[in-house]
Amino acid sequence: MKVKINNREYEFDQEISILDATKKAHIKIPTLCYSEKLEPFGSCRLCSVEIKGERTLKPACVTKITDGMEIFTHSQRVRKTRKTIMELIIASHGINCNLNCLTCSKSGSCEIKEVAEEIGVTEIRVPPISNGLPEDRSSYSIVREPQKCIVCNRCVRKCSEVQSVNILTIANRGPDTYVTTFMDKGMGNVDCTNCGQCILECPTGALHEVYQMDQVWAALSDESKYVIVQTAPAVRVAIAEEFGAEPGKIATKQMVAGLRLLGFDKVFDTNFAADLTIMEEANEFIERFKNNGKLPLFTSCSPGWVKFLEHNYPEFIDNLSSCKSPQQMFGAIAKTYYANKLGISKEDTVVVSVMPCTAKKFERVRSEMKGDVDYVLTTRELAKMFKLAGIDLLNVPQEEYDEPLGISSGAGAIFGATGGVMEAALRTAYEVITGKELEKLDFESVRGIEGIKQATVEIDGINLKVAVVNGLGNARKVLEMIKSGEKEFQFVEFMACPGGCIGGGGQPIPTNNEILLKRMQAIYEIDRSLSIRKSHENPAIKTLYEEFLGEPLSEKSHELLHTTYIARS
Repeated sequence: MKVKINNREYEFDQEISILDATKKAHIKIPTLCYSEKLEPFGSCRLCSVEIKGERTLKPACVTKITDGMEIFTHSQRVRKTRKTIMELIIASHGINCNLNCLTCSKSGSCEIKEVAEEIGVTEIRVPPISNGLPEDRSSYSIVREPQKCIVCNRCVRKCSEVQSVNILTIANRGPDTYVTTFMDKGMGNVDCTNCGQCILECPTGALHEVYQMDQVWAALSDESKYVIVQTAPAVRVAIAEEFGAEPGKIATKQMVAGLRLLGFDKVFDTNFAADLTIMEEANEFIERFKNNGKLPLFTSCSPGWVKFLEHNYPEFIDNLSSCKSPQQMFGAIAKTYYANKLGISKEDTVVVSVMPCTAKKFERVRSEMKGDVDYVLTTRELAKMFKLAGIDLLNVPQEEYDEPLGISSGAGAIFGATGGVMEAALRTAYEVITGKELEKLDFESVRGIEGIKQATVEIDGINLKVAVVNGLGNARKVLEMIKSGEKEFQFVEFMACPGGCIGGGGQPIPTNNEILLKRMQAIYEIDRSLSIRKSHENPAIKTLYEEFLGEPLSEKSHELLHTTYIARS
């Protein structure tokens, strides 16, 4: 069909939205309620365009093109309308910010500010309108500031359409409309999984992580404390984005140097604990498989996924691996094995985690493992600390992790991408079961950002049916398949966030599919670059078992590295 956009003719093969058509024509239309990952909603009306022959302006995101349609995206009438709408949106933002943003919690790019600048809003003629709603600080992971909310509905839709968690909703009508939780109970008192995907969607800073930067600064200033830090695999391929680098830039060694400049006594790698997790989890799978244990085995590295299962599918709790996540395993080893080596008490050892995940903040206070980790910073929080300390991350001299808890394999590195835990486990499980060396380490069938991946892996004449799932909406689909008997698996990797940890709720904003793929490519580049690519070949892991743990699934391992789960109402 042929369409005219701003007096130029374009031809399209199918009926698409005006917004999609203008994108193909390389014409940018401002939006706030629109997100590529969500169904179009058409609430903000900033994308309104003029159509010849129509009396009213039409929202481009929900209006389909028709043959012969003539569209004007930036006519005088459109520009004037958008400016008025934007002024009203800023007024409903509820704070007297005048776009100065001094009190805003938004990290990185601020959509509302950027769109205002695009539209040409340079002054605020409409006084701010406060909805009078209090902050919601009931969660260990996420803070809601309703006065900054413009009711674009993106958080609600992400929670329902993508994650199928459905804890956010719209209440009231007209100017009294606001976003809330069931009966206004707060995010900490409903079935929230703490995944933080709502934060990635929020354009105004009305949602953000629970900050722990001040507590970390205080710990670093306390001379009586020995403060160590661990960094998750997904952080190193994303944090540089906060300093203007292209997505997927690997900034591992610069990040290590920056952490030392902040004053940490030791800088270690969560990848070490990922290798440790594989040693325990792979052997747990082998034990269950050989002894008719509970299968399929579900991975337990993602605390958002674990809490989702506890709330929604408690009948599958016994399928969860009893292994703690790498974050918690690291804390347990750091406060026992490593602290003992240095002659430092557990009480004087402070463990700080840098994670791509907001759910890790909740995980650290779970009663089953409380005390392993003291503070959790997101990727965004660490970037803020670097900036506050005047550290130019992209130009600091590169440094290596400390030993021994900084030694890791490529298998530990790929934990950061969906499919990575499965692939790392298969590398070790294959060699433990067969006693033979893998000829090809790359399990391509479990890679990629598809929401659900299924594969059959042959090990010593046995065909293992495995699945890799990312995003909680996809987790629900797979669990229902297993529940109904439609699908049968022996081993399933679940990650709460789309793309896995690289798309975590604590990562730089924006996080879209294009960015996810670049971060994922960087993760696998790290794996390929390392001389050790299998967890069971990590020399520091071997020493840990020889000196302290004995063997995988030993009594000591179960005491420190394994946990239990609960059915939640």
